[in-house]
Amino acid sequence: MIRTRRDGSILRIAFARAEARNAIDAAGWDSFADAIDQAAGGDAAIILLASDVPGVFSAGADLSMLAALSDDPDARVAFRQRMARAVEGLAALPMPVVAAVDGPCYGASVALVLAADIVVAGASASFAVTPAKLGIGYPAADVARLVDRIGRGQASRMLFTAAPVDADEAVRIGLADMRADSAQAAAMAMADTIAGNAAGAVRLLKRTIAGGEDGDAGFDAAFAGTDFATRLAAFRARAR
Repeated sequence: MIRTRRDGSILRIAFARAEARNAIDAAGWDSFADAIDQAAGGDAAIILLASDVPGVFSAGADLSMLAALSDDPDARVAFRQRMARAVEGLAALPMPVVAAVDGPCYGASVALVLAADIVVAGASASFAVTPAKLGIGYPAADVARLVDRIGRGQASRMLFTAAPVDADEAVRIGLADMRADSAQAAAMAMADTIAGNAAGAVRLLKRTIAGGEDGDAGFDAAFAGTDFATRLAAFRARAR
């Protein structure tokens, strides 16, 4: 189950399937992707990815769903495509995405976290990429994103051992960007700060980080925008 909640210009998307430790079944992947599609066309300044279940972020893909893939080749492709729609949709959002990880974040849910722009790890956070324990692989795009984020050696360690890393280790290797006692509290404070900036400028900066085509042209054009004029005038007024 996926819950969405709008708080001003912040859109919170949260896992809420306590009975399965937030394991994501077929309906969950589709619901998540649908929420991302709606967010992509909306005016939220920032997306906060979190959990509504205390003590756990997500156990990853639902094992009961995976069990059905052994005898159905078409279902395997459909599952990979369903997961990719959610993960790639999250990565492609025009506004920043902050993931707040409190508790275990395992398997396929790590792929979602890797698609976020900023990852905040709470004191109880742990991360594990576990397909080797199940005798399967990990989608190529998600492996590439893991390697890009933490390097080939650390990605190999996580993939080959399937062993969890705690919050401090996640920050040390670059899997998480910030350590906090409560990831959700820290991520919400960060989201408030980001939301206080000009949304258009933040979106431009996200595109620039990703190597977007507007690049320097976007930088030049921003000086003619209403956001710059309004905020510069307010800054000057405060400085008097």
